[in-house]
Amino acid sequence: MAIAAGLILSAVFFILLFLGVPISVSIATASIVTMLTIFPFDVAIFTSAQKMVTGIDSFALLAVPFFILSGIIMNNGGIAMRLINFAKLISGRLPGSLAHTNVVGNMLFGSISGSSVAAAAAIGGVMSPLQEKEGYDRTYSAAVNIASAPTGLLIPPSGLLIIFSLVSGGTSVAALFMAGYLPGILWGLATMVVACMIAKKKKYPVAPKITISQGFKVLLDAIPSLLLIVIVIGGIIAGVFTATEGAAIAVAYSLLLSHFYRTLKWKQLPKMLLETVEITAVIMFLVGTSTMLSLVMAFTGIPTAISNGILGITDNPILILLMMNIILLIIGTFMDITPAVLIFTPIFLPIVESFGMDPVHFGIMIVFNLCIGNITPPVGSALFVGCSIGKVDIERVVKPILPFYAAIMIVLLIVTYIPQISLMLPQLFGL
Repeated sequence: MAIAAGLILSAVFFILLFLGVPISVSIATASIVTMLTIFPFDVAIFTSAQKMVTGIDSFALLAVPFFILSGIIMNNGGIAMRLINFAKLISGRLPGSLAHTNVVGNMLFGSISGSSVAAAAAIGGVMSPLQEKEGYDRTYSAAVNIASAPTGLLIPPSGLLIIFSLVSGGTSVAALFMAGYLPGILWGLATMVVACMIAKKKKYPVAPKITISQGFKVLLDAIPSLLLIVIVIGGIIAGVFTATEGAAIAVAYSLLLSHFYRTLKWKQLPKMLLETVEITAVIMFLVGTSTMLSLVMAFTGIPTAISNGILGITDNPILILLMMNIILLIIGTFMDITPAVLIFTPIFLPIVESFGMDPVHFGIMIVFNLCIGNITPPVGSALFVGCSIGKVDIERVVKPILPFYAAIMIVLLIVTYIPQISLMLPQLFGL
C-alpha cells in the first residue's frame, strides 16, 4: 500500500511541478488524488479540508506574519545603512574590507529582516556600487553578497525555525533560536575567509582607519537597531514572553525605531501590511497543504517505508546523515525552503531520532542544508536577486562563487557531525 500510494503521490506531485503548477497547489492536488485512492470521494475531500484548517490553527504560527511585518518595516525604515556602518566597524581592516562589511551586514540585516532576499537586496544594493568604485570585480562582489545572504535565516529570529518547531511536534522555539547562532556565524566566517583569500590575491584595498570617536558614533547609531535582537531573543530565552509575543513586540519596536529615525511615512503602512498579508497567505497555504500531505504519508506508511529503506542500506548514523545531506542539497536546488522543511521533516526526523539525534540539532541541519539551495540554481531566489543587484549575469557568477560553496559545505559537515555546535548555547541557557 505504501509503495503504491508513494508512487501516485510522487508522480502527481512531480508532473504538476514540471508543468509549472505552484508548489502549494501541487502538494494539495497530489495529496487529494492519493486520498481518493484510499477513501470514498466525500470522506477524502472532507478529511483533506479539515486537515488543512487544523494545520494552520496554531498560536505559534502567529509569530510568522509578525516577524514578516517587522522585517518589511525594517527594510523600509532606513536600518540597512546604520547596520552597514556598524559592520564596517566589526570587519576591521582586512584585505577586501568592503566585502567583509557586506558579509557582516548580511548577517545583521538578515537576522533582523528574516529574509535572505531582503538582505541581498538591501545590503548588496548599498555595497555593490561602493565596491565597484574601489576597483572590486563585479562578479566577486556579487558572489560575496550572494554567499552570505542566507546567514540571517539561521541567526534568530527565524521564521523557518518556528515552522520547523511546528512540524516537528513542538520542538522548543527558544532552543532552536539559540542553536542557530553558531552555525549562522560559522557560515558568515567561512564566507569571510574565502573573501579574504581572494581579496589578498587580487590586492583589493583595505579600509582606512576609524578613529575612536568615529567608531563610538557609529556604535551609538546602530545600538537602537541591534536592540531589537537583544529584546526579542532575550525576552524569549528568559521566558518573559513567547515567540509569538516576541514577534508582536518586534513589530511595535520596528515602528517606534522607524519613527525615531524619521525614515518611514505612515502612508507607506497600508502597502507594507498588504505585502505582509500576501507573503503570509502563501506560507499559511503551504503549511495547510503540507499538513494534508503529512496525513496522507502517515496513513499510508510512506515515512516508515522510506525509513526502512534507508536503514536497510545502512544503520551507520554517519552514512545516514551523509545520505540525508545529499538528498536535502538536491531538493534545495529546485524547491523553496519552507515547503521542503514541511515535507521532509516528518520523513527524516523519526529516522534520526531512532539513533538518538537531538531534534534541535536536526532542525539546524535541515534548515542549513536548504538555505544553501537559496543561493544555487535553478531556483535560488537570493542568487537571482544578488546577480540583479550586482548587475552581473548568473553565468558569470558561477565560477567566482564555487569557492564559497566549498567553504559552506565544509561548515555544513561540521554542523552535521559535531552536535555541540548547535546544542552548546541551548544547553548553556538551560533550554
